[in-house]
Amino acid sequence: MSTDDVVGPRLRAVLAGIPRYVPGRPAAADAQGVVYKISSNENPYPPLPSVVEAVARAAARMNRYPDMSNLSLVGAVAERLGVPAECVVAGTGSVAVLGHLVQAVCDEGDEVVYAWRSFEAYPIATQVGGARPVQVPLGFEARHDLPAMAAAVTARTRLVLVCSPNNPTGPVVHTEELEAFLERVPRDVLVVLDEAYVEFVRDEKAPDGVELWRRHPNLAVLRTFSKAYGLAGLRVGYVVAHPGVADAVRATALPFGVSTLAQEAAVASLAAEAELLERVDAIVAERERVVAALRGQGWQVPDAQGNFVWFDLADRSVEFATACQQGGVVVRPFAGDGVRCTIDVPEANDRLLAVAADFPH
Repeated sequence: MSTDDVVGPRLRAVLAGIPRYVPGRPAAADAQGVVYKISSNENPYPPLPSVVEAVARAAARMNRYPDMSNLSLVGAVAERLGVPAECVVAGTGSVAVLGHLVQAVCDEGDEVVYAWRSFEAYPIATQVGGARPVQVPLGFEARHDLPAMAAAVTARTRLVLVCSPNNPTGPVVHTEELEAFLERVPRDVLVVLDEAYVEFVRDEKAPDGVELWRRHPNLAVLRTFSKAYGLAGLRVGYVVAHPGVADAVRATALPFGVSTLAQEAAVASLAAEAELLERVDAIVAERERVVAALRGQGWQVPDAQGNFVWFDLADRSVEFATACQQGGVVVRPFAGDGVRCTIDVPEANDRLLAVAADFPH
């Protein structure tokens, strides 16, 4: 075929095989009234007044580029975590930072190992970065099978992703098993602990990622302001990494990525952290109520340590999602695997419980 026969620009062949990210469906009122959106793991509470005021002040400077170094934000995160500022890199959500990490460590054909099912952005970021995904099935009770993941590491592995709590199933990895895993992974392979939901964790066996990071030079920790801090609409997250990795992430990041509004909102949220974490406690209390009720109905619910619960429904996932829609809640089905439902306000959670009680299981 001559170049004259080609219709349009040539695109990368890998794009044909990359799964598209599927966002949670928005809610819309129907004839019966309000429909609750519990499909995107959003924080149901509106921003604090102090955070809104910080954003309003920042909006007056929209004609100026944001601080590309995120100096105030990085300084506030570093102080909060007790780490050097040079080890913190911010980005437009932790998923963007994940993409930078893949670009920083992977050449064409290198491998990225992660559990499956896990965060649906993992295969996307991996393949866009030119790497090959290596998916390791979840083990008992929808938990990471860390021994199997360690066994999946090869000479081509450059990155291992550990999502804790695991999105969408809910359980965390435990400190002892993660320490054993890190001992098995070669030191030239970067392990990323994705702690997007860490503020919701109440499992006493769960690791403190930052404390582990201090002892392991090939570990990095991803966190976000989207969930517990309620800034999903502003897109800001960060990685804590050792200096060489942190510099590599900066080298691959797009200039001026985090907006001034997002930077100021995140700094204001850290200043109001105690008040925000009271809201997290309320969400956790609702999560415990919902899980107890579901188990009382006979559902086998995995340990829920995020702001969501998981229904292992396999090929009945879409059917359950349709029943939820009819019952006034929009949930997130993963066809063939299960359904993830965000813990929301009590009224939304009660609707979910009503649907679950009537659904054959």
